[in-house]
Amino acid sequence: MPRAKKQKTATNGNMGSQAHAWTDLPSQLTAAIEKVNQVSGKDAQLQAFTTSNAIEGPATWGVKSHGSDDVILCTVTNGKAELRTGSSKDALFTLVAQPEQWQEFFKQTPVAPYQSYWGMFGMNIKQEGISVEGDQTAFAHWTHVWRRVLELLHDQLVGETPADTEPELDDDQIVGRYAYITAPLWGRCKCFYEQAGNGSQEILFLHTAGSDSRQYHGVMNDKRMLEKCHMTAVDLPAHGRSFPYEGYQPGNHTNNEDAYVGFIAATIKKLGLKNAIVCGASMAGQVCLAVAVRNKEVGAMGTIPLQGSDYLVLNLAGNMERQWYDRSPYVNQSLFNPEWIYGMMSPTAPLVNRQLIWHMYSAQAYGIFHGDLDFYFGGWDGRDRMKDIDTKSCPVYMLTGEYDWSNTPAMSQETADKINGGKHSAMKGLGHFPATENPKVFVGYVLEAIDHIQKTHQG
Repeated sequence: MPRAKKQKTATNGNMGSQAHAWTDLPSQLTAAIEKVNQVSGKDAQLQAFTTSNAIEGPATWGVKSHGSDDVILCTVTNGKAELRTGSSKDALFTLVAQPEQWQEFFKQTPVAPYQSYWGMFGMNIKQEGISVEGDQTAFAHWTHVWRRVLELLHDQLVGETPADTEPELDDDQIVGRYAYITAPLWGRCKCFYEQAGNGSQEILFLHTAGSDSRQYHGVMNDKRMLEKCHMTAVDLPAHGRSFPYEGYQPGNHTNNEDAYVGFIAATIKKLGLKNAIVCGASMAGQVCLAVAVRNKEVGAMGTIPLQGSDYLVLNLAGNMERQWYDRSPYVNQSLFNPEWIYGMMSPTAPLVNRQLIWHMYSAQAYGIFHGDLDFYFGGWDGRDRMKDIDTKSCPVYMLTGEYDWSNTPAMSQETADKINGGKHSAMKGLGHFPATENPKVFVGYVLEAIDHIQKTHQG
């Protein structure tokens, strides 16, 4: 895959004159600033994020457009966040973006990656013109507060982004158990798995980095899936409800291809999953590609990689930068990690599901997320191996949410094009965690993928 170019901002025929006005961000948001100050004391989320006796003195941060000295300042005290205009010299740190990027962010339903400042900031893909000036650790300390304040500014200016609702269920079909599974690198582990459904098609769901199989509860309770499939979802060793593995020390977790593929093969064998389809997102989407390459070891019927590609793009310097706030002794991991990934979701997904993702990413043990990213960031490289996949014995149907700014639909399509017989579809209204964000929408896509695999698989 070629090196990543800095992504250009969205444009349209009138962007030039409009972008100039957004250079003065405070003037564009004057009315919204006043409204946020009026509602901030009543906003339950902001109150939860700012109410702490540990906040012994005021902390001020800012927001501005690139090339301007006009700044919106936010001062946080115990139980309060108040906005005003001023100078960036009074801020611990300042969030900076191009005028046209702020213009895209402040649309009622932004397009990717403008649904969040993290999306604009980027990860492996860097957005042009984005920077954080000032104290970088303070930026990480207050990520939950500046995220919520930006959301309030957005909603007070243009209204909340219209979002779907998640149907409530009275009954749950999922049953959980434990099994002892042995894998390379990790060794023997008491692992938690859960199952649902009476259908004939076995499918094994794998969770994203630093999370657990609760991501699939909406899918595993969907009537369409219950009828078609017998579903299994497993927590990786030391994740979620699984126990620590042999040799584990808090903070020393890592992940690589051999461990991951070996664990999947051992799980399929241990649980007796015959002709199983393997499906997972993000790092699990990448390992689905590894499973397809190494399927003689695994024996899967096919794979459905979600948010996956053969390699994450390189930055302009030709290397893969990683930040360490997700394993820093100076940053609260249970606040930083969920905030880092919160903006990877679709803004139209049900809020309760986005909050579930936040909750799960706040609940993992120290170092688990960072160790999983050892595989996601550079640990997986399948660029020269996609040609080796036999899609007759292991069909591959890739699915990618349009709002994912770490592994974009274009990246997945480029990978699918290298696979003889590989398929890919972009998923509208979904992001990096499609199975959790909006299960009723996701299931429609995954059923198409299952049908393709069943029709294509030749044993």
